Amino acid sequence: MSRLMEDKLIDINQLKCLRDFSLGYGHFTTIHSGHIRYLKHAKSLASKLVIALKGDGDITNEDNLPYEFNQKERAEALLMLDIADAVLLLKDEELSEIVKVISPKILVLGKQFEINPEVEVSNSIDLLTRRGVPVVFHGGDISYSNTELLNNSDSAVLKRKKKQFKTACDRHMLTKEKLINSILSWENTNLIVIGDTIVDRYVACEALGMSAEAPVVVVKELKKKDFCGGAGIVATHVRNLGANCKLISVIGKDSNGDFIKQSIKEENIGDGLVIDETRPTTFKKRYVVENQKLFRVTRLEQSELNKNIEEKVIMELEDAAKNANGIIISDFVYGVITPNVLKKIIELAEKYKLHLFGDLQCSSQIGSIMKFKDFSLLCPNEREARIALHEKNLDLEALSLKIIKETNADKLIMKLGSDGFIAYEKVNKKLKSQPFPALCANPIDVAGAGDSLLAVMSVGLSSSQDMMKTAAIACCMTSLAVRRMGNKPINSEELINHINETI
Repeated sequence: MSRLMEDKLIDINQLKCLRDFSLGYGHFTTIHSGHIRYLKHAKSLASKLVIALKGDGDITNEDNLPYEFNQKERAEALLMLDIADAVLLLKDEELSEIVKVISPKILVLGKQFEINPEVEVSNSIDLLTRRGVPVVFHGGDISYSNTELLNNSDSAVLKRKKKQFKTACDRHMLTKEKLINSILSWENTNLIVIGDTIVDRYVACEALGMSAEAPVVVVKELKKKDFCGGAGIVATHVRNLGANCKLISVIGKDSNGDFIKQSIKEENIGDGLVIDETRPTTFKKRYVVENQKLFRVTRLEQSELNKNIEEKVIMELEDAAKNANGIIISDFVYGVITPNVLKKIIELAEKYKLHLFGDLQCSSQIGSIMKFKDFSLLCPNEREARIALHEKNLDLEALSLKIIKETNADKLIMKLGSDGFIAYEKVNKKLKSQPFPALCANPIDVAGAGDSLLAVMSVGLSSSQDMMKTAAIACCMTSLAVRRMGNKPINSEELINHINETI
């Protein structure tokens, strides 16, 4: 810890002399964007912010899993954010003893303390309330967009993100060579990808101006290009990264279905497509001017598969599962992952000891990640997680832990958009977590980021690779995916070159 940071570690006598400060409290395991939201809000309520940091005693999360970093490491991570003005190191959790002798302007606690208050917290609230000191529970303002480029150049933002990435890699002793060697070991991995396959059409346009008839933008079509999306691009990524893969999905008997068939033939990702003449191939058409999307038109059928088609999908699954290491579910809630199909996936996973990886995207349709129970890995984004749990105000870490607990997932990736993602795993009754930044300051197209992340995580974990090593590779993969327009497959050579440039 630097001398400047050490100067911000204060004792109780120094704290007695302070006025007009807000007091925060907590354990603050690996710092992530949820903590930053909380700290910024607490700082805004007074002229200074002091954090009372829990000690290294018998501190566990709500599932009685011990955290992994000691108090000194946690204090250093807090102070590196340059939000808190000072940190008070507690011997254990003696918050009530502290508030007896200090005069904060306000006590700011995370939402988890309102839901499950500790004895120390309850006693502290009682003491402060009797003295007229307000207590608020707040996890910070939730935002799914980033405004960082308003105040910083994209080069400055990227430099900061690369530094965060290197810090995360150093913490887990991940070198460039280790990451690259892991990628080179994926060729013996066999995966099944099942879910909704989509034709993504991008139409490049020239903006002509505003219509005189109505307040709408007038554009001229210049060029169009189709991409294989949804479960199709996940399977294509898997194959291009060196693993073997079979795609199982449903398409219509139409030109878009023909495009999908040709695409997977070229990529050598199996013949598991089932044709349903009663429904169209899901089709999304995006109109783009320069790098800006104007709007999207979607043609799809969202009803569940009929019994005949469902049985054909299950037959494909039963045939492919015998030689697989894992099954990836890419569910856009367009009807392929029916209750019977999901039940069969779980049965086959138990029978053949397969890893299960699940991602459910429900930005414009109804769905819940909570239907995936006992999976090896789940990959929701924050908005989807909050909708699934009906939790608007729960702080980010408590939200993630609740997903893990209620689904009994072994591992979780909580996707945070422009803030990157947080990787969680349970190892020997110990909870490990690590945030990874989004390694792109100004993305061109974020539509395929989640698909690329799911592909890397599934391939890596199916090959018995370490969670945090795989997450670091996935961090690099997603930054490649968002730098190009359209859902284009990324191969292992591109990924290795990018890792060489990043670390």
